[in-house]
Amino acid sequence: MRHPPCDDFRVVALLPAHPNNGADNSRGQVGLLIDADKSSGDDTTRFLACSLYQPGRGGNPVYVHSKAAVIDDAWLTVGSANLNEHSLFNDTEVNVVVRDEALVREVRLRLWGEHLERPCEEIEGEPSRVVDELWRPLAEERLERRKRDGWADGKLTLLPHVSRRTEALWGPLNGLVVDG
Repeated sequence: MRHPPCDDFRVVALLPAHPNNGADNSRGQVGLLIDADKSSGDDTTRFLACSLYQPGRGGNPVYVHSKAAVIDDAWLTVGSANLNEHSLFNDTEVNVVVRDEALVREVRLRLWGEHLERPCEEIEGEPSRVVDELWRPLAEERLERRKRDGWADGKLTLLPHVSRRTEALWGPLNGLVVDG
């Protein structure tokens, strides 16, 4: 995040608003990414962490349990493995990797269309532009509305409650938990 490979580099993470476990680890790592993004030396915000809620009054958080990643419309992984060391190397998990660019792009467009609640025609453009002009403003507005009114009219919301309190313990604990 501090040294992006190009100007249009963006990372969008969709995470549970209230994870069942690992909340401090996840939020700590998200906090580190946000801090690295802020220290990149330019005004572009490249990292966006969001969550999903049921739309409307009384809408509860949607527990995002998907393990998927799309990179550059060229690489896709979907499976049961969490994208961390423990799950990838110690658990009996499996993921599929796809390198068919047409399929990968189609998956991204369909996922983004669902999360943004927009037709594919509105999100087909340059991904960095879609993140900057649709994802971020929509997610920020919905978080503000949830804070103000207790609900919002759509699903996508900026991820609340990012904590950095586990940063000091992460290194020693990672070695113990992953390798121990």
